[in-house]
Amino acid sequence: ADARLPELPLVPPVGRVRPADGPGRADGLPTLDDLLASRPRPASGPAELGWRAVVRRASGGLLSLPPGPEEQQVRESVAAVQRRLDGPRTVVVINPKGGAHKTTATLLLAATFGSHRGGSALAWDNNETRGTLGWRSEHGAHQRTAVDLLDDLHRFEDPTSARVGDLDAYVRSQSAQFDVLASDEDAASAASIDAFAFRSLHRTLQRFYRVMVVDTGNNMRASNWQAAIEAADQVVVVSTVREDTSQSAAWALDALRAAGKEDVVRRAVTVLSDPATRRDAALHQRLHDHFGRLTRVVLDVPYDPSLVSGGPLDVDALSRQTREAWLHVAAAVADGL
Repeated sequence: ADARLPELPLVPPVGRVRPADGPGRADGLPTLDDLLASRPRPASGPAELGWRAVVRRASGGLLSLPPGPEEQQVRESVAAVQRRLDGPRTVVVINPKGGAHKTTATLLLAATFGSHRGGSALAWDNNETRGTLGWRSEHGAHQRTAVDLLDDLHRFEDPTSARVGDLDAYVRSQSAQFDVLASDEDAASAASIDAFAFRSLHRTLQRFYRVMVVDTGNNMRASNWQAAIEAADQVVVVSTVREDTSQSAAWALDALRAAGKEDVVRRAVTVLSDPATRRDAALHQRLHDHFGRLTRVVLDVPYDPSLVSGGPLDVDALSRQTREAWLHVAAAVADGL
């Protein structure tokens, strides 16, 4: 029951269809896939951002310019996030140091996938005991957590009777069209999530969510941390542009490689977050060079004052630059799913 789903090939870009496996290929005759691939690509539409959009509106549509490079990149990232997945996918966010923006990254990735895919995204706090994901999210009508769901998993054993709406008693719906599963918040509780508990929860949750973004704790030796890595379809290593958090991220990747998970590291996405308005350019370049040699891609996200307070995530308060940066991160993650 704990076996991993087989790793599936990447979904091809729009306009390209994988060769069919059916008999039509064997005899050289065209198949439905060939017919679908021959369709013209839909028009991208006129520019909706920047000065090109201003010109279009000012001319009453007489001058309709195509989107510029920046807007085109945004559209391509949206298309990547919205691409069809062949099954549920699990994204695991790591850095064994507190203050590395793991929780922020988990929330923003889940919010980006949820808003552009119309829901079916979960941000899940996989701390052994207590994490802060629940505190950083919009509070719901209940305070139940992963521990409560674990206790009641028998309610979801029968797939013919269990419904996604039944999860509302355990997850907290967010306005950005994703759900949050918090870790234990009872100060008097002795409950702890181990590998068995994680696998049990994961087996149930993947029946209801297309994309699960898992926030991890700081103990890489914990069995639930290890179980999350085993379940990951994509690992995201996050760090601020600081010596301490970046060294912790590098150490985590070294540990994964030493444990025989070179492929996990090679396919990982690195996210570097600016901790202040001014960036240490020399350190930033060092980190790009280091993580660029280890992981598939390294992406930057800007400092955003609306995140400094540590309160519940308010997507509408984020700057356009921040939202677009995390959209590009989510697109890179989707490329690995």
